[in-house]
Amino acid sequence: MKHNYLSDKALKVSFLIISLFVLVFIIVPLARLVLFINPKTVSVIEQSSVLEAIFNSLSLSFICGLISIGVGVPFAYLLSKNFFKRFNKFVETISDIPISIPHTVAGIALLFIYGKEGIIGSLSYKLFKFQITGTRIAITIAMLFVSLPYMVNAAKESFKSIDKELEKTAKMLGASEFNIFKDIYLPLSKSAIYSGFILVWARAISEFGAVVMLAYYPMTAPVKIYNAFNEMNLAR
Repeated sequence: MKHNYLSDKALKVSFLIISLFVLVFIIVPLARLVLFINPKTVSVIEQSSVLEAIFNSLSLSFICGLISIGVGVPFAYLLSKNFFKRFNKFVETISDIPISIPHTVAGIALLFIYGKEGIIGSLSYKLFKFQITGTRIAITIAMLFVSLPYMVNAAKESFKSIDKELEKTAKMLGASEFNIFKDIYLPLSKSAIYSGFILVWARAISEFGAVVMLAYYPMTAPVKIYNAFNEMNLAR
């Protein structure tokens, strides 16, 4: 079969044009944001409330990442071992739903559970006079709900890729399930879990829709930006 160098060159050129378009599509809005800052924007950034909102986003998203390791990794391990048998695929699909639904809808769903009239929210208020909504706990819950699948998927795929012969050998030598998990699966999946943590943190820190439904106050950075945009008309 004769090699067509002309078609190869045309392919590379067309892909280069597409790549340049992608880069321009990403860079231009970001450059506009950084290089041409509105004086109103500067005055907003200097407010102490903005620093508090940034701190809330950074700290609570970090906590969310730690929680995702604690609950997401064990769950991912069970999924990778086909623990739920014929329902395993169904459980995997359920765990991915928070990624696919609009996050304002996710916030409303969480409100039905953790709101003052919700199942858990009402119980918390009746027993402890503690209202979950409008607290940092509510923000963390909203962040975790929309970002947890990233940890589960990262850890699950890593667990699945591990050579099963290692596990068989460990069992032949008398290793317990816990030791196999601790000494084989966790060390070999460390980089994937770190990547999952970064994905969870990045997704949580940018979350707006679910957070604003559960806790407008205390503000996170995305909520504060939205609030300032409306109050000070930063679009002009």
